[in-house]
Amino acid sequence: MEEKILKTINKYNLIDKDDIVVVAVSGGPDSMALLNSLYNLREPLKIKKIVVAHVNHMLREEAEAETKYVKEFCNNKNIEFYLKYVNIKQISVNNKISEETAGREERYKFFKEVANNVNANKIAIAHNYNDNAETVLMHLIRGSGISGLCGIKPYREGKFIRPLIECDRKGIEEYCKKNNLQPKYDKTNNDNTYTRNKIRNLLIPYIQKEFNPNILESLNRMSKIILEEEEYMEEVVVKEYKTCLIEEKVNKIIINLKKFNELNYAIKSREILYIVKKLFGTSSSIEKIHIDDIIKLCTRNIGNKYLTPNKNIKIFIKSGEVSFEKVLK
Repeated sequence: MEEKILKTINKYNLIDKDDIVVVAVSGGPDSMALLNSLYNLREPLKIKKIVVAHVNHMLREEAEAETKYVKEFCNNKNIEFYLKYVNIKQISVNNKISEETAGREERYKFFKEVANNVNANKIAIAHNYNDNAETVLMHLIRGSGISGLCGIKPYREGKFIRPLIECDRKGIEEYCKKNNLQPKYDKTNNDNTYTRNKIRNLLIPYIQKEFNPNILESLNRMSKIILEEEEYMEEVVVKEYKTCLIEEKVNKIIINLKKFNELNYAIKSREILYIVKKLFGTSSSIEKIHIDDIIKLCTRNIGNKYLTPNKNIKIFIKSGEVSFEKVLK
């Protein structure tokens, strides 16, 4: 499996010489396989240093045992270990979000903190081949756009990397057994009240039995094709953005209305998402209905017009310009 991981890393250029890598480790099979593999591959990859970031969500009785296990593993390998306790249940209640969402947000926040503290170039996450197929299927069920069907990218934002993305769950568990890693298993993975668990434990086995025994391969193949096309489309969007751009500031981006209106509808939609992401770091606050409204506003272009798709952004049209502005609170 380490050979497969090495091929994945080289194929997508996930790790460069002298990189400092933060490895996100929960103590489960995936993250332990990732940590052990990168530790064993640190010489051929010429990794400068590996550090571990572990978050205790304080949700389960087993959590403390998992923390102790990861810490001891790191001590035995002389790997720097960073730990954070987070009361996910309280954060979930306070922010009115699911525990799953709260946990994900807090984990990534901590991973970035650790990376900044140790000047790390990369943050390695243990998503695997099965995770990608499940994500694609989940996005499909939710009616995601094309970008959602890319699944889990091998890399993101130039910092987050996923060396296990071409390794399946069965192979990972066999690797753990062969290397006597004795990972901890999260019992909540069997709780089918969570959407992902329903897809993993119920839907995919049903599809494998009744429709397509190779559904994991099919979903991964599809996501790879879509990812390649999406990367090309992203290049087009960036090029057209530069053509339309008049002014770019931290809180405001202004583009040329005429040039924007000349674009293909699909490129317009992506252009809007690209601009919103530049302003906010994410485009999750803008939905399809908002995009359609913005494009209609630009197309009509009668007098001075403005639109507020949500409380955080204002789109204003005046004198042949389209201004996307953050609403300062």
